[in-house]
Amino acid sequence: MSVLVFSLIHLVRGDPIRLALGTRFSQETYDALRERSGLDLPLVQQYFTWAGRAVTGDLGVSFRSGDTVTSLIGERLPATLTLAVAALVVALVIALPLGMLSALHPRSLVDRVATVVSQFGISVPDFWLSIMLILLFAGVLGWLPSGGYVPIGEDPLGWLERLVLPAVATGVVSGSVITRFVRSSMLEALGSDHVRTAQAKGVPTRQVLTWHVLRNALLPLVTVTGVQLAYLLSGVVVVEIVFSWPGLGQLAYQAVRDRDFPVLQGAVLLFALVFLVINLLVDLLYGRIDPRIARR
Repeated sequence: MSVLVFSLIHLVRGDPIRLALGTRFSQETYDALRERSGLDLPLVQQYFTWAGRAVTGDLGVSFRSGDTVTSLIGERLPATLTLAVAALVVALVIALPLGMLSALHPRSLVDRVATVVSQFGISVPDFWLSIMLILLFAGVLGWLPSGGYVPIGEDPLGWLERLVLPAVATGVVSGSVITRFVRSSMLEALGSDHVRTAQAKGVPTRQVLTWHVLRNALLPLVTVTGVQLAYLLSGVVVVEIVFSWPGLGQLAYQAVRDRDFPVLQGAVLLFALVFLVINLLVDLLYGRIDPRIARR
């Protein structure tokens, strides 16, 4: 992944040193910054220098601001974590009731409404939903701010007010995806032999749903929830830009715009690491949910 990230970024056209210095600079300043950034070295040597430092946590220095990439990511990480967790909570609040009701009453009115709602959430672009939420709740009703970010330690109420709209805009999309998986996994579990046997023996419906249906439906739900969490932690770029949310997605976008190679490399490498770690945790969680997997 590090080789792929490094190679793709260096295929981007444009001289990052010239963009960082602006229109007026001397050749000596240009050469000094190029040498300090290591861009005067062969590409293979640049990669091994960057990868060796990245292993120790040194992701380089930003061309634009002069700050370390690690510090820039550390500044943006709390905002992204806040938005990701809040959006996942919104997604699960939407997905679990809708998916379970849809599976328990297939081809009913509830099932059709859940299907329409989930299809709407999947089809609607993030930026359009974000703009509509801003127009309604910030413009027309005036209930919530249109964007920005306030640390929770400075103003808890202001932090919550600014979190609601981006969390809903992001959570609706993720919740719609999870709803489909909840419905399909529960339908599959409801049709299994051991569930029909438990129902035939007269086991109470609540116990059947809790011990036989939900536990078997958890595996695909954990998988898709983990993927959605990794997606959210990687930064929802469009939503963060619309709401002026200072997260990792906005940082990556600014790095692309400014051709800030060290920041972009560090951000993309972090995104890849997030997916790897969450997939590992999901695999480990499988063994806790279903001991049969651990014995294999």
